[in-house]
Amino acid sequence: MFKEFKEFIMTGNVIDFAIAVILAGAVGLVVNGFVQDIIMPIVGHFMGGMDFANLKYVLSPAVGTEGTEGYVAENAVRWGKWLNTIISLLTVGLVLFFLAKAKIRAMGAAPDPEPTLDQTLLTEIRDALKK
Repeated sequence: MFKEFKEFIMTGNVIDFAIAVILAGAVGLVVNGFVQDIIMPIVGHFMGGMDFANLKYVLSPAVGTEGTEGYVAENAVRWGKWLNTIISLLTVGLVLFFLAKAKIRAMGAAPDPEPTLDQTLLTEIRDALKK
């Protein structure tokens, strides 16, 4: 069983997938930092100094003082953080789109694969039936 697992793990597809996941996580962190630390402050500046991360709709305010007995934390919908997340997602998607386009350009168009034996036989049968 260990041998089968080792063969499975060592296949190119699994290793390529693992590398892609790790790189995607790193790209996600970089883009998330770019959105939160560069893009959103600029957008906030042009929106009158607004910080989107702190935008929220309070459902029930905090009761008491934090750290004391009977304290109830604030319950709020933090839609500003969600907006930042959506902008990060769109930015990551855009970056990955450009990376994929660059890879396709660099690799060139892939040639059409040769037909398999089954496809060749089916084509011959189709042509014979047409006659």
